[in-house]
Amino acid sequence: MDGLSWFLIAAIGVFWLQTQVQRQRVGLLAKHLAPTQVEKILGTLIDGYLNAAAETNPERQQQMWLQLNQQEQRLVEHFQRFVDGFAKEPADHTRVSTLPWALPYFDRIFPRYSFDMREALQLHAQAIRSACAPDELQGTARRDRAFTMTAELLLMQHTCHWFGKSRTVASVRLLARHKTPYEKVLQSVQPSTRQAYLRLVGATT
Repeated sequence: MDGLSWFLIAAIGVFWLQTQVQRQRVGLLAKHLAPTQVEKILGTLIDGYLNAAAETNPERQQQMWLQLNQQEQRLVEHFQRFVDGFAKEPADHTRVSTLPWALPYFDRIFPRYSFDMREALQLHAQAIRSACAPDELQGTARRDRAFTMTAELLLMQHTCHWFGKSRTVASVRLLARHKTPYEKVLQSVQPSTRQAYLRLVGATT
């Protein structure tokens, strides 16, 4: 066989291996998310923030914010349950390559160019907890906190998609689903989140 044929065979082999790895990673996330209501609450909050911010009746708006406060506390509880379960996975199952495109087992061969998903989820759990708005916030202050919380949730989703697929795929999904670029989300989270996140993922952003 000529060089092109060998190249095609190798490319097919790499693609097959990476597909298997991605299936395992998605399955790992699903295993720990299944006992929780994280995904359901996440959707409720993101939609709820938009609806509450657009509400023109002050009394109705305040009622909506109070309901969202309750959902935020439920998310904190359920997300921590997810994080605690995922933390029990072995390190060789939780490394994430910092390359733009994923290559099979690159994170194990070159751990320097990877980060630990367990640490990332702990970071997001802390960020979500601190971003939850106190009950007494109203008006513009409450909308600002909702904006920050939305950014924290989108960054967490991006990390999960990064783990399951790749950094590039995660960024494309973020833009397609929420019309928001990754860089904008990173600018909109709390400064403490951004600093810790950049330290964790290194010079990939």
